[in-house]
Amino acid sequence: MCMKQVLIIDAPPLFREFLKEKLITENVTVEIANGKRDAFTKMVSLLPDLVVIDAPDRFVDLTEFLEKKRNDPNAVSIPVIVTGPILTREEIAKLPYYNVVKYFNKPIKFDIFFESIGRIIKIPLSIDTTPCILETHLNNNIIFIEIAQGLNREKLALLKYKITEIIENNKLSNPKVILMITDLSLSFVDGANLELLLDNVIADSRVQRKNVKVLSLDSFTKALVEGHLQYKGIEVVENLTNVLSALVAPDNADVTDTITDRILASTGDASEGSVEMRFYSESGVLDDSEEKDSKKIKVAIVDDDAVIRSLLQTAFGSINAECELFDSGAEFLVATNRKKYDLIILDIFMPGISGFDILINLHNKKYLTPVIVYSNATQREAVIQALSLGAKSYLIKPLKPEAILQKAVEVLQSKF
Repeated sequence: MCMKQVLIIDAPPLFREFLKEKLITENVTVEIANGKRDAFTKMVSLLPDLVVIDAPDRFVDLTEFLEKKRNDPNAVSIPVIVTGPILTREEIAKLPYYNVVKYFNKPIKFDIFFESIGRIIKIPLSIDTTPCILETHLNNNIIFIEIAQGLNREKLALLKYKITEIIENNKLSNPKVILMITDLSLSFVDGANLELLLDNVIADSRVQRKNVKVLSLDSFTKALVEGHLQYKGIEVVENLTNVLSALVAPDNADVTDTITDRILASTGDASEGSVEMRFYSESGVLDDSEEKDSKKIKVAIVDDDAVIRSLLQTAFGSINAECELFDSGAEFLVATNRKKYDLIILDIFMPGISGFDILINLHNKKYLTPVIVYSNATQREAVIQALSLGAKSYLIKPLKPEAILQKAVEVLQSKF
């Protein structure tokens, strides 16, 4: 049986290398071409089963190449997948004329992308469907990686290239990595996937093992890291304070600057890029922009102060968000049994159930809505505890509404 062949043209490094690695493991031959002249020569000589093109900035440059392909009797029937920026409806309508069978906006959700490739070249490509939330966040020279629910081998393989893309896009000379996997409880059956995760975190030679900290409460994770020579230097810690003290903040740093600005605010390109770390299978949404436009953001505001609740409701109302107000933690937790929110704004010190109790409860029942703590509590211990329990950000009262909205937008953008 003849092996299938795919020609990849002008793809960015992360996209190209991950795609190449995946297809080769599926016994598909892969050829790479850079520049339309080289690409056309390779295409007519190889006559691949599929061409994947990364669209140039100018649509006319893409159509010039496609027109040349259409005029070649040997190449005209080769199916094409194009990836690139959002096109107009008029531009999209022209693509089938050139035998373009799929157009994917960036960033690409790889599971639906591979499903399309498999259908076109008539080879079912295997996809790991293990539920897994994997998020990357960059602050100065520190790459934060958070993994929840499970270890998905597709995402773990993609992470290797994502880390390299972050390092190169932000010109990091001495990158540090904090890998947060406190949501996972692993055993020996997860050993191969955990090794894949660690191998991909340190795959780029610029990531030194001594600069990798793993935040985990899991004894198996600690035993595996300490028992493998190739992971010597990587430290597994159970307390976020230890990680921050070692890599981030001096003891006398201002808590607001250290936590809110220096750690949680993105200072570089991590969430954007050529591919999407969230897959179509997790949301069923192919076009995030259309989904956001058609759905109001639902915000839960949990605070015993009526003035604060009113101010926040007005602020979020200005961006057409739908707010639900709760003056007690107990009332809010009852609501989470039947409702899903896009964002939670949470006070810490309230009568009865505290914000800490709420964070623990949400974690235990895997209620994954991002939480922004908005509190009068300025003690470093309170901030560290809230972040350790899963809060995405910690804001100190009082703040201008614009500052709260800005942080809310950052958190929501990392969610989608």
